[in-house]
Amino acid sequence: MYIELFVNVTSKAWALPILSSLHAGIPGRQATLLTATGASRTSFAQSMEHLIELGLLERNPGHGHPLRPEFRLTEFGKESAAIAHKINSVSQDEDQHLLRRAWTLPVLASLHTPSHFNDIRRSLLTITDRALSQSLKSMESRNWVHRSVNVDARPPRPIYSAINTGGRICQITAPEISFMQR
Repeated sequence: MYIELFVNVTSKAWALPILSSLHAGIPGRQATLLTATGASRTSFAQSMEHLIELGLLERNPGHGHPLRPEFRLTEFGKESAAIAHKINSVSQDEDQHLLRRAWTLPVLASLHTPSHFNDIRRSLLTITDRALSQSLKSMESRNWVHRSVNVDARPPRPIYSAINTGGRICQITAPEISFMQR
């Protein structure tokens, strides 16, 4: 999966929990997915529409009532759902709020090697300095990212590394995400 798609998928808060639930075998009906994810109806509907637009989900033809459709993963969506399920399996319930934030997972994916702030920003073309800074701070406070300062450099520069749960998520995403430009 290219990093651009990963950034796009994770931009909606409930996209990964929906994909993970479908991968786990939860039926693709709205009521069952709402219960499984805990999302509000509005956020859930926006995330579902987003996943359909990306080509990861589709309506299951011939199943469901027009007012209560059933959805299924596309072939392309099965790959994303497997990644989402792996990420979900290494995280705790209290981690879900941080995982639903737009830049958490792309930043962790970029930390497959210890990196400087500018290196992370270059690998995530559309991230702003403020969004990256806030994302790193929130993951650092959760002990998912370690910030150390290289005092030998002139000027001294911080280096960020994924650790603990962040490190496990990084190990899952690193082999799956390509940072090459299409």
